[in-house]
Amino acid sequence: MQFFGGSEISPSPPQPTVSGNNAHMLYVFNRNGVCLLYREWNRPLKTLNPQQDHKLMFGLLFSLKSLTAKMDPTSADKGNLGVPQLPGQGCSFHSFRTNTYKLSFMESPSGIKIILVTHPRTGDLRESLKYIYNLYVEYVVKNPLYSPGAPIKCELFNSTLDQYVRGLG
Repeated sequence: MQFFGGSEISPSPPQPTVSGNNAHMLYVFNRNGVCLLYREWNRPLKTLNPQQDHKLMFGLLFSLKSLTAKMDPTSADKGNLGVPQLPGQGCSFHSFRTNTYKLSFMESPSGIKIILVTHPRTGDLRESLKYIYNLYVEYVVKNPLYSPGAPIKCELFNSTLDQYVRGLG
């Protein structure tokens, strides 16, 4: 069963927003902040070791989620800044853009966090992140050889993901 509609992977993934391979990096974290998957396509400069990079990215997500929940103008119950929110609670963000990259984010109800870093001109990637999550469910979660919480080593998932992300705008 898929979380984002349908009972199988959509035969037609969302259309790219701009032509060319603009994807830089993809992270998949579980609810505990463990990086299950890290892929990179266009990252010319590596400044940190992978463990530091993963910790910084998860910390950034934690801080942004906390900040957006605290600044929510529609909710009177703000909670304490820094206290973790459950998936679906409070105000959430989908992306932010700098002059050199755009970070798009999606969190599933089970706490899986998918982060895709792309070129700053890339459009809205919410549907693409849902499609990637559906790939994750089909090829990883439903795989009887996969142990939840372990790094993702499924070749079929990785090759399908690479093919899809390389076609994204």
